[in-house]
Amino acid sequence: MSFLKNAKMIDDYRGLAVFVAVADAGSLTAAGKRLKLSTSVVSHHLSRLEDKLGVTLFFRSTRAMSLTQEGHQALEPARRMVRAGEEALHIAGAGSAEPVGKLRITVPAFGERSMLRKTIWKFAAKYPRVAIIMNSSDLPVDLVKEGFDLAIRLGKLADSSLKSRRVADFHLMLVASPEYLASNGPIRTPDDLLEHNFVTITRFSNELVLRNGHDTVAVSPNKIRIEVNTVSAAKSAIVAGLGIRTLPISDIEEELASGALQQVLPDWSLPVLGIYAVWPDSGPQKALTRALIEHMLQEKSQL
Repeated sequence: MSFLKNAKMIDDYRGLAVFVAVADAGSLTAAGKRLKLSTSVVSHHLSRLEDKLGVTLFFRSTRAMSLTQEGHQALEPARRMVRAGEEALHIAGAGSAEPVGKLRITVPAFGERSMLRKTIWKFAAKYPRVAIIMNSSDLPVDLVKEGFDLAIRLGKLADSSLKSRRVADFHLMLVASPEYLASNGPIRTPDDLLEHNFVTITRFSNELVLRNGHDTVAVSPNKIRIEVNTVSAAKSAIVAGLGIRTLPISDIEEELASGALQQVLPDWSLPVLGIYAVWPDSGPQKALTRALIEHMLQEKSQL
């Protein structure tokens, strides 16, 4: 096969891969983030594919792109082509002793001192040919549209087409400042919580499930004085004496040691939640994503 035919075939494959990425992500910009390409390059490859096929694959608008009838017909065969290419790359790279590539990861904004982040940095140090781009945010992120290879999420997971695996445990503690406790009355039983001010975090459940031996009590706070959208902001409000709530233990160790925060109802415990690795089951980074997940599981087993 001539060089010209080879180059043409490669360009066709590239165009089909871009087509699948745009269909999954919903826009040129989101597909570009996923593929690590500029929006103009994505648009160029898609336009060339449409010109070659002589059809329009997407209805275009300022906000999103939707498949035409021809696009729907072409999508599944194109997906099979992309999956076959990924499988070949995974098989060919299976014998590689060292992971190589770039990972885009999104993690919660809090927990700078947590074992989770230390584990990720340990992976980066172990494999110098892996580049990591980390986004820290307590806000929800669409992995496919934002082009992330992996997300770390806490607590219970909603049903999703994404793949997930529990990689560690997540411990919470109900806390308040000494000043708040001194000026707002004692908290001796879970029922006493109903008379106290709570700091809440948007999109986080306010219900508390407390356990003491065989006793389990669910409490829904009545008095919500402060609402914020990040864990760090909630901690700041609690240290300032504005209320109580649960916080990740890994994020308040220094405040507990210094006495800036105190545990509330120490005889009662909170459920241990999961830390999950979540990733889309597509894209060229699956092997590298799996390598990081296996590293997390190995590190957990050594704790």
